[in-house]
Amino acid sequence: MPLVTTKEMFAKAYKDGYAIGAFNVNNMETIQAIVEAANECRSPVILQVSAGARKYANPVYLKHLVQAAVETSDIPIALHLDHGADFDICKASIDGGFTSVMIDASSKPWEENIALTRRVVEYAHSHGVVVEAELGKLAGIEDDVHVEASDALFTSPDEVEEFTARTGIDSLAIAIGTSHGAYKFKPGQDPKLRLDILEEVGKRLPNFPIVLHGASSVPQDKVEIVNSFGGDMPNAIGIPESELRKAAQMAVCKINIDSDLRVAFTAAVRKHFAENPSHFDPRQYLGDARTMMKEMVKHKIVDVLGSANKA
Repeated sequence: MPLVTTKEMFAKAYKDGYAIGAFNVNNMETIQAIVEAANECRSPVILQVSAGARKYANPVYLKHLVQAAVETSDIPIALHLDHGADFDICKASIDGGFTSVMIDASSKPWEENIALTRRVVEYAHSHGVVVEAELGKLAGIEDDVHVEASDALFTSPDEVEEFTARTGIDSLAIAIGTSHGAYKFKPGQDPKLRLDILEEVGKRLPNFPIVLHGASSVPQDKVEIVNSFGGDMPNAIGIPESELRKAAQMAVCKINIDSDLRVAFTAAVRKHFAENPSHFDPRQYLGDARTMMKEMVKHKIVDVLGSANKA
């Protein structure tokens, strides 16, 4: 099955009350872990490439690794550009075979956000590619995206109808309480999603796919593994997975997951070397990392996204 866009994926997810996992990829082991998990769960999946991944692995390498995954799978797979900063990056990704792109002009003034987003939409749609954009600002850090908590803004439901109508986008990322990065909330805080905002957005945009960024939860057991083998990660409190499941049953059709994979990868590698200090074969410790990431992805698909057996 060739790469697909997210259009049909999202239509089915919206109708049946589940979400598709959009997992960030950086290397071969990560791609293998995600796709093997999705295959075993019979789930559609989105592989997404951030600015950091493009710098680290080179888009050409990533494209061919993804193509290998497609050739060895029979589930729907979309290749998505995460947080495209400008038109040129989006255009290069579209020309390079991506089936979905995000233009993130959320930090720009209203009219500039609309104009830039519309320009990307016109080019993407002429090439059969779908577009995601963002309203509101999530706090936290993810590669080149860095927003202080004091600058974070919830999405205003009053803006979504005009924005989607004037830009022609295919999906909208909104800010309702998630946060980029692993260190999201301090102990003692009670993080919750603003499901009231999501509900109102859903009313304003019926049957329109909504996206959540910064939705990793960083399970405490993985943090404990990292710390027990020489790490120094603080307790990382994320939005409860039960809240994310509720969002997936509403208008949210795509949930981005990155930090959970990074923590699982690091936990496996640290554990491997603590138990096998003389090992030097990357296939051994990267194999352990791939296995732990795969377990993480399967958990997200089954228990959070609800997308198992939807391929």
